[in-house]
Amino acid sequence: MITLTVNGARRQVDVDPSTPLLYVLSDELGLRGPKFGCGLGQCGACTAIIGGRAVRTCITPVDTVKGDAITTLEGLGTPEHPHPLQQAFIDEQAAQCGFCLNAVILTAKAFLDEHPHPTEPELQQALSGVLCRCFVQHRMFAAIRKYAGLSSTAHRAEGGQ
Repeated sequence: MITLTVNGARRQVDVDPSTPLLYVLSDELGLRGPKFGCGLGQCGACTAIIGGRAVRTCITPVDTVKGDAITTLEGLGTPEHPHPLQQAFIDEQAAQCGFCLNAVILTAKAFLDEHPHPTEPELQQALSGVLCRCFVQHRMFAAIRKYAGLSSTAHRAEGGQ
């Protein structure tokens, strides 16, 4: 038995210690935020925040995170009370197919928690490892800038779109 703290709740799972955390989150705990994408830690669909960092759960053995706080997309807010970053995505209509949404929101949240006043290039670099298949990054970056309090004027001045 492995005890995990997921979205503030202690959960016990009976799995092989080398099982990828993604499978525990999705199959054992029924969470739908983290998704299987590439299985190689390259696309970000499986991202969760662990210890304040955005982590690719498809390549993270569950045994390596048993003492850490794990936050999935479901742990940020609820449909009735979304997290401000989730609300910014709603306001900017930034979601399309949803494949990358988990990765974009959680990667942005973890990055902005550590760097609350990033430059546009820093923000773009932080999200550069997230694959988006339907190319709605413009709206996603608008939502992230809104949440971070970055002005559109500063964005344009730094060469952004």
